[in-house]
Amino acid sequence: LCRKSNCKLQMNMHIPSRQNIFREMRDYLMIALGMIMYGIGWTVFLLPNDITTGGVPGIASLVYFATGLPVQYVYFGINFLLLLLAIRILGWKFSIKTIFAVFTLTSFLPIIQQLCSSDLTDGVHLLNDQPFMACVIGASFCGGGIGIAFSSNGSTGGTDIIAAIINKYRDITLGRVMLFCDLIIISSSYFVLKDWEKVVYGYVTLYICSFVLDQVVNSARQSVQFFIISEKYEEIARHINVYPHRGATVINASGFYTGKEIKMLFVLAKKRESTIIFRLIK
Repeated sequence: LCRKSNCKLQMNMHIPSRQNIFREMRDYLMIALGMIMYGIGWTVFLLPNDITTGGVPGIASLVYFATGLPVQYVYFGINFLLLLLAIRILGWKFSIKTIFAVFTLTSFLPIIQQLCSSDLTDGVHLLNDQPFMACVIGASFCGGGIGIAFSSNGSTGGTDIIAAIINKYRDITLGRVMLFCDLIIISSSYFVLKDWEKVVYGYVTLYICSFVLDQVVNSARQSVQFFIISEKYEEIARHINVYPHRGATVINASGFYTGKEIKMLFVLAKKRESTIIFRLIK
């Protein structure tokens, strides 16, 4: 009977319900929104003002400044190689949404650039004579877009993939990992732009982007504790043990007011996994 019940539980977990489908659709919509925000911050505010950002977009920006090659081609080419690494280490569940994010951003970049240079907008570049405000607003858009993507288990690729891999094994904030990975890229922009002022703007952009990312993902505390009180504690514990593959401790407890003996689950998980556990409990 135990084997039959476990098999039935596993079968039910693999059958997508309408609620799970709706949640997945919402995740993809939020990832698309995050990519649009990132594309606006990058190509509307940063790129026209010769401000370099970090990661693969930073490399694509440097290639664009040096050769004029559209940023979407370099961005997609480098991410293709990094996605192969992500599939091996992070698995398909993370990588599929990352692939979707990369394709979405690659598709929207030429559209946003065309809108900015079209006759309808008279080729307007916002804050063209105010580079500091451009880097603040552009970095806020980029950081917010990456944060939305991470909150929906997605990524923009590039150093986001590297940050997610390190975050899987170490309790280091995503923004901090990206900060260290991107310093070299921004520093090297001097060899292309020959302007230390633009390099400083790049540092400011990187800091603001990392700060906004951490605020959106709320990863100031990398681990969280769950105390779950439910009559279905066994079923909840089994689900949490399968995915997100976390252990659970059963604690004997009693209500102070009622004096009723109850079972309480104690679960220790990463901050990024809290949304998954809340959904399982619900």
